[in-house]
Amino acid sequence: MAWEWLYEQPWAAALRESENAYPLIETAHVLSIVVIVGTVVAVDLRVLGLILKTEPVTRIAKALLPTTWYGFLIMLLTGVPLFAAQATQLYSNPAFRLKILLLALAGCNALLFHQTTYRTVTDWDYANTAPLSARAFAVSSIALWSAIIVSGRLIAVFHAR
Repeated sequence: MAWEWLYEQPWAAALRESENAYPLIETAHVLSIVVIVGTVVAVDLRVLGLILKTEPVTRIAKALLPTTWYGFLIMLLTGVPLFAAQATQLYSNPAFRLKILLLALAGCNALLFHQTTYRTVTDWDYANTAPLSARAFAVSSIALWSAIIVSGRLIAVFHAR
């Protein structure tokens, strides 16, 4: 299988056996998730009308979205080698599988938000209260990213078994 092939790569073995490289990459991975969650939740909280009420949603989204994408890129660039180094163990880890599923759902949630509700943002950009659909996407986003963090942490718990 693909994960077994990945696990057997010399660079994955070197990463797995390194005292310093793996923890450094893992730290960059966690920090990238912090960047993503911080920027996404800031936009979500504005959509919910809980912060920065005098700022238009578009201004906050435009300011934070590039940082979100940089965080995502770093998360991906660090997550793949971390997975490769432990692919055979992680593949069967239920917390890892849940994290990947939740990441996909968070991506779908963001895509649906931008393809539907956000297209009418000019109608509610300055409003303290966004439409119900926008608020539902924001609550879903916060819940999904919170669950991603929890499932990511649970990977170590299930990994130890």
